[in-house]
Amino acid sequence: MSDRRLEGPVRIVGAGLLGASIGLALNERGVDVILDDVSPSALDLAVDYGAGRPAADGDRPALIVVCVPPDVVARVVAAELAAHPAALVTDVASVKVAPLEELRALGVDLSRYIGSHPMAGRERSGAISARADLFIGRPWVIAGHDDISYRSAAQVEQLALDLGAIPIEMTAAEHDRNVALVSHTPQVVASLLARRLSGATDSAVALAGQGLRDTTRIASSEPELWVQILGANASPVAEILSAFRDDLDAMITALEQPTAPGARRTIADSLAGGNSGVARIPGKHGQASHFSQIVVKVDDTPGELARLLTEIGAAGVNMEDLRLEHSPGAQIGLAEISVLPAVEERLVWELSARGWKIAGAFA
Repeated sequence: MSDRRLEGPVRIVGAGLLGASIGLALNERGVDVILDDVSPSALDLAVDYGAGRPAADGDRPALIVVCVPPDVVARVVAAELAAHPAALVTDVASVKVAPLEELRALGVDLSRYIGSHPMAGRERSGAISARADLFIGRPWVIAGHDDISYRSAAQVEQLALDLGAIPIEMTAAEHDRNVALVSHTPQVVASLLARRLSGATDSAVALAGQGLRDTTRIASSEPELWVQILGANASPVAEILSAFRDDLDAMITALEQPTAPGARRTIADSLAGGNSGVARIPGKHGQASHFSQIVVKVDDTPGELARLLTEIGAAGVNMEDLRLEHSPGAQIGLAEISVLPAVEERLVWELSARGWKIAGAFA
């Protein structure tokens, strides 16, 4: 494609979800993508899916993207810097301080290395789960350091932009503190909550609704990978979990004696604090917006959801978000449509006029 920024070649080390997704997206733009992986079968699979070609003698990559587990990032980066003296090297690990410190300890020349981290992923891993659109609209952190200029690292910004991501500059320490709050601690909390379900009765689990699914969705992530991530970013995560423990202790005390003076206020203040926090989460296009939700009953038959989305468009309304929930034992689903509050009433009227049953509408 003519509008690409990177000329390539781009070498990707690690043909898993992120590496293969980057390869797919760059291949769509006509960039020569070179794939490498310690696992021949993982490499062959990524090549078969169209994420790139195997490495060959004489390859001279301009950019190398290291997509390997956190505990081997520094060693692989050091090897790539030595093997390709003309290339810029980045990695996409979800921790940035540990690899940088390890590379410094190894005495590596860091003038051609800069860490980065696309804030994108899936619960499923491997090239089979890769998607060329995985990074569209997602932040891509570029963690600068004193040994490299931002101009020298421009190819990493070009990579992010070519993949549809939003480049964001941070130091490695800022990155690790921030992801501890918005990514690593949520993983721990979701996993601990989901762990309570292990001994639950079948009748209890059968009552599960969308709230439980939302709060435990990421609990299906790979434990082996998260042991590495949490170990590399342990201090910031432990600090946040300590404060979270204090909040839990206050809530537990209030619930143990719910009629005691101040108990109800403690519960209410905790829940209100959650309202304030969730309002800070960026919405569509990075805008912190409060949307209205319209819940529409959708028959569990082919084409019904597509018809609903088409008729929302025909009504001239832009859908900001969509969530689906199936009712156990019922042949219907519930589509929760998020729209701007200003168009909520009109959309309810338009859909009702077209025969849709509205289960709920609220801001």
